[in-house]
Amino acid sequence: MLAELATWQPRRWLFALGTALATVILVAIPTDLIDTPLFTRAVPPTWWAWPVLIGNAVLAGLVAATYVARRDTGEDAEERGGRLGAAGAIITFFAVGCPVCNKLVLLALGYAGAMQYFEPAQPVLALGSIALLAWAFVARVRKERSCPLPSAGKAATTSGAETAPADAASGKTH
Repeated sequence: MLAELATWQPRRWLFALGTALATVILVAIPTDLIDTPLFTRAVPPTWWAWPVLIGNAVLAGLVAATYVARRDTGEDAEERGGRLGAAGAIITFFAVGCPVCNKLVLLALGYAGAMQYFEPAQPVLALGSIALLAWAFVARVRKERSCPLPSAGKAATTSGAETAPADAASGKTH
């Protein structure tokens, strides 16, 4: 896997960095890990909130970078899928957020329920979000060179030139 990362072009690394920074900002501000006048936090952050957020942001950036098409293979990023990274990023928000500041949790469990049931579950959510993002990253990197397909509607010849697809009945090209 490290050998595959060594082949990444600078634009992929820049996209990963940008996505990681955006993830930190988009999660840290509403969860009040970054103090702003826009949001307040009733329960102080845990000691592990920042390390979890940074780790997840790095993984989210790496997963996002796998969607940047590679110029050296002609690979089309839209041909590869995966929802694990999105799930991991969403769970990160719940893992590092204030247990009683989250309106969904508060509506579902109330203040006492959020403190009694949701707060102890946050470390599990943190580990789950890291696991999902790591799994998504490993799966996407392994698929990088497994079996690239030509772009839709184009067929490659042995010389590397692209031709239009042939009509099945007549053998004519369009």
